[in-house]
Amino acid sequence: MVDRKTLHEKLEKLKRIIKGYESVLVAFSGGVDSTFLLKVSFDVLGEKAIGVFSSSVLSPQREKEDAAKLAKDIGARLIVIERDVFSNEDFMKNDRLRCYYCKKDLIKRLKVLKEELNLNEIVEGSNIDDLQDFRPGRKALEEEGIKSPLFEAGLTKEEIRYLSKEFGLSTYQKPSAACLVTRIPYGDEITLEKLQMIEKAEDFLVQKGFSQVRVRHHGSTARIEVARDEISRFFDLKLIDEVSNALKALGFKYVTLDLSGYRTGSMN
Repeated sequence: MVDRKTLHEKLEKLKRIIKGYESVLVAFSGGVDSTFLLKVSFDVLGEKAIGVFSSSVLSPQREKEDAAKLAKDIGARLIVIERDVFSNEDFMKNDRLRCYYCKKDLIKRLKVLKEELNLNEIVEGSNIDDLQDFRPGRKALEEEGIKSPLFEAGLTKEEIRYLSKEFGLSTYQKPSAACLVTRIPYGDEITLEKLQMIEKAEDFLVQKGFSQVRVRHHGSTARIEVARDEISRFFDLKLIDEVSNALKALGFKYVTLDLSGYRTGSMN
């Protein structure tokens, strides 16, 4: 349950924090948190708040398209940078610090862009709830001095969704997203083929109307996670056949459904 008085105080604190930066480069994915952050930053700082989207094989094409539309709706400028993640040797080891190495590499690019644009700070959308999950990328943010104003203002995911709805943002109900490599177990080789299989499999399930989807890549096996309240849809044998055939056509030999449903960090 959201306390409106407390929420108003947090929102005003967030605005003060952002105003104090004077100008910002907003790390923007088009998700719930970063969209809300870009909206508030643009409302407070106007053209001195610029979004940046990191495009690579780790992000589904649909997310890039969504991000462009959301930034346009907000009215903020959005810069898209292209990254070659395969050149990051530490990341490609695919150990438990893969997110840390990826984030460090991204921050280097963002710092160069920040200087080129003559902006004061780089900000990103971590919130209070992110402390509850294993997030090695958080360490990279702290080491590099990246600001997390939603976290500083004490905002939770629920509160950000609530405020997003009040602000008229279409993302208020958007499912949480994560880069495609999180579908690959630690220690397994990261390849373009695997990432493309995962993206196409998830795109198919989204087209079938599933809201929260992960297709975990276990070699020849696809392990599907969907929201618990959507698991019962797989009682439909016609749908089972459609999903099985579609994913096998992508290269999977076995297609399975995780009966525990979607959960954050299930590969950690």
